[in-house]
Amino acid sequence: MITASQPAQRRPDAKLLVVDARGHINHAPRSAFTEFLRPRDLVIANDAATLPASLHGVHLPTASPIEVRLAGRRSLDADYVREFSAIVFGPGDFRTRTEDRPAPPRMAPGDRLTLGPLSAVVQWLLGHPRLVSLRFDGSPDRIWAGLARHGRPFQYAHVPAPLALWDVWTPIAAPPVAFEPPSAGFTLGWQELTDMRAKGVSFATLTHAAGISSTGDAELDLRLPFDEPYRIPEATAAAIRRTQADGGRIVAVGTTVVRALEHAGRRGLIRSGEDLATQRIGSGTQLRIVDAILSGTHEPGSSHYELLRAFADDATLRQVVNELDSYGYKTHEFGDSVLIERTARAPKEACHRPAETRSWEQHRSLISTLLLAARV
Repeated sequence: MITASQPAQRRPDAKLLVVDARGHINHAPRSAFTEFLRPRDLVIANDAATLPASLHGVHLPTASPIEVRLAGRRSLDADYVREFSAIVFGPGDFRTRTEDRPAPPRMAPGDRLTLGPLSAVVQWLLGHPRLVSLRFDGSPDRIWAGLARHGRPFQYAHVPAPLALWDVWTPIAAPPVAFEPPSAGFTLGWQELTDMRAKGVSFATLTHAAGISSTGDAELDLRLPFDEPYRIPEATAAAIRRTQADGGRIVAVGTTVVRALEHAGRRGLIRSGEDLATQRIGSGTQLRIVDAILSGTHEPGSSHYELLRAFADDATLRQVVNELDSYGYKTHEFGDSVLIERTARAPKEACHRPAETRSWEQHRSLISTLLLAARV
């Protein structure tokens, strides 16, 4: 695969690799995405807008320059903006590869950080020198204003020019709650939505706080994805139930949508409302809700690639990677796309399958609360 280095969301030459339920692979222009949909399908996208969540500043106890990348919070509520989990780097910026960034100064609970117009305190470390819990000073309005004035979108070295905030907002972006863009949604423009409607395909949205994709540290990357809040509107929940009753497919636009829907449907029935996605999805996951995923191209070993293993077996995904390499597909957030239908080897779990026990759910929730989105 080739790294996509230009922030173009809908390139005219964008490619789409399609894997059907039998594991057969086809190549198409990405503009032909709607041709692979069927009447009565329901396409669901993440409408989260991307926060300017990269903040440069100073670690006051050492006077050292730092970059803070906000990485998680417990709620989508606009007033719940004082506390975040965050990844902290030493001096430098996106022009240095994330894995080559220097470590931050040694931090301890009570350390104060100045981040432009904002001030924050380290509440505690979360099991790694780069991962901390932060609490910002001031009112929610003051914090939002500080983020807007001083923050920048996350950026990695493969895109050489500084990103503007609108570069990382999808066409359907709504509440600013994502830490990185739900970039699978870059595929969807107004023409695609018009084509869906003409074909008898329904469209709905949910909101999921898409999290950080790389911390620059291999050990810390193993914890990804962190816990992420999401909200499913009643209209979307009703559309899912209607589509399932009509025999249509649920097509998720991006890994965040899969994670939200499968967490919300873990007891076999989608309900509306807000919750916290705490699970990992991989080869051992039995999908209850989602039938197909439109996603970016992901490299083996990443948390996004692991999620694709719930849709297709390893042999098929190895063939997918070979095809992506052979045909020069572009990767990363501004790259090309894949559409993978759940294959026969990964049957969708029946709604009557027993759910996880409540005691485990409560235990996991307690751990998440104590660690503010860090997995242990």
